[in-house]
Amino acid sequence: NGWMDFRFFSGFLKGMTVIQGAGVGGGSLIYANVSVEAKEACFDSGWPKEITYAKLKPHYDRVGKMLNVQTIPLPQATNRFKLMEKGARAIGVPERFRPVPLAVNFSETWNKDLDDCYNPIHSKTFTNPQGKEQGTCIHCGNCDIGCSVQAKNTLDLNYLARAQNLGAEIRPLHMVEYISSEKGGGYRVHFQRLENGQKISGSESAKIVILAAGSLGSTEILLRCRDVYKSLKGFSRMLGERWSSNGDFLTPALHKEDIAPTQGPTITCAIDFLDGKTSGHKFFIEDGGFPDLLGNFLEKGSNFLDKSKQKLVMRIFGKAIRARDPLKNIMPWFAQGIDGGDGRFYLGRAWWKFWGKRELMLDWKLKNSEGVIKAIVAMHEKLSRATGGEPLVPPTWKYFRDLITPHPLGGCRMADSIEEGVVDHKGEVYGNPGLYVADGAIIPVPIGLNPSRTIAALAEHISEHLV
Repeated sequence: NGWMDFRFFSGFLKGMTVIQGAGVGGGSLIYANVSVEAKEACFDSGWPKEITYAKLKPHYDRVGKMLNVQTIPLPQATNRFKLMEKGARAIGVPERFRPVPLAVNFSETWNKDLDDCYNPIHSKTFTNPQGKEQGTCIHCGNCDIGCSVQAKNTLDLNYLARAQNLGAEIRPLHMVEYISSEKGGGYRVHFQRLENGQKISGSESAKIVILAAGSLGSTEILLRCRDVYKSLKGFSRMLGERWSSNGDFLTPALHKEDIAPTQGPTITCAIDFLDGKTSGHKFFIEDGGFPDLLGNFLEKGSNFLDKSKQKLVMRIFGKAIRARDPLKNIMPWFAQGIDGGDGRFYLGRAWWKFWGKRELMLDWKLKNSEGVIKAIVAMHEKLSRATGGEPLVPPTWKYFRDLITPHPLGGCRMADSIEEGVVDHKGEVYGNPGLYVADGAIIPVPIGLNPSRTIAALAEHISEHLV
C-alpha cells in the first residue's frame, strides 16, 4: 500500500517507466509542487474547439487560488535557483529564465541564517480555508516524499477537504476493477476493498461516474470494461491511443560549488525554450532536487532504538543531520518537452506468459520523441559546462534509450468527435453518457511542462458541465 506506483513498460531496451501517485491526493502526493499554466500556443491545435487558453484562464486562476500558488520569495532562493539564473545568463538567454509558481506556503521570515534553519520549529502553523492545519516551508527538501510540516498544498488539504466538508465520502484502499451499465441508466463501479491483507469485492452504483485515476489508471479501467469484462460498449477506437511521456528527462551534473539539491523546494525555476526557436524543439528546463533519504531515516530514528534513545540521538546530532547534504555538489537538471505523443496502451501479456489476466501494456516507439530528448540533453550539457559543471548523462538513456516519466498524459484524449478522441470537451465518454474522465488521461497533446495545473483547470471546466 505504498504511495508511489512504478510501472515498467516496453522491456529493457527503449523502455518507459512511469511513476505515479497511489493514495488519497493522487499525483499531488509526490509531485514537485509546480503549478504552471500551459503556454497559450499549446492550444492552437489538437484540442476540442471549446478548449482554448482564454476559456481555461478563469479555471487556471481558480486552481491557483485554491492551491495558494506563489513563487519562492527571492531572499529564500536556493543555490539551484541561482545556478539556473547564472546558466541562462552564461548562454545568452537571461530573458528565458523565471521562477515557477509553486503550490507551497512560504513564510517571509524564514531564512538560512536561522539557528538550525531546517528544523520544523521554524514552520508557522495556520488553519486553511478548508479547516486543515498546515505550516510554512522550511526548505527541508522532502517535497516528493511528503511534507512533514504540511506546507505543500496536496489535494487532500484543499479540494478533497472541501468536498468532505460538503458531504462527500472518501474511501481509501479501494481498487476499481471495472464499470458496468445499470438497467434504467447510470453505472455500477466494481472494486476490491483492501483490508488486513485481503481483497473484499464490492460495488456502488451512481447516475454519474467520474474517473480520475490518472493517465494509466483511467485508461486501464476503460480498457478492462471493453476488452475483459465486456461491460461497456460504444467506446472510440482511440481508447488507449496518443499517449505521451511529456518529454521528461533528468541529467545530473557534478559541480565544485555547493548546490545542495536535498535542500529547498524540489523545483523552483525554469528556462523556457517552448517557442522552439533555439533548437527547433520545444522544451522547458527546470532545476531539480531530491530528498535526503538517509538523513530522513536518521532524523526519524531507527526502529532498533526506543523513543528515549531516539530523542537523545536527535538532541546530540539532530542539527548536524539536518544541515548535511551528502550530494551537495550534484545539480539535477530537469526538463519536459513536446515529445511524439504517439504511445498506445492496450491489455496483453508478456510473450513468455500464456496464463493469467491481461495487464496494461504500452506500445511506445522512440523514433518520434528522440529528437526532443536529444535537444534537452544537449541543453543540459551546455548549461552544465557554462556553469562550471560536468554533465553525467544517465547510462539508462545513453546506452539503452530507457526513459522515466512522472507526467504521463493521454490514453483517453478529448476531441471534437468520437473518431478523434475518447471524451468530448466536457470530459464525457463518447458512447457512454454520464461517464466522465477528469485527469491527465484526457489531455490530447504533450504540453511540454508540468501538467498538474492544466489537469486541474480541465477538471474545473468539466465540473461546470456535469448534468
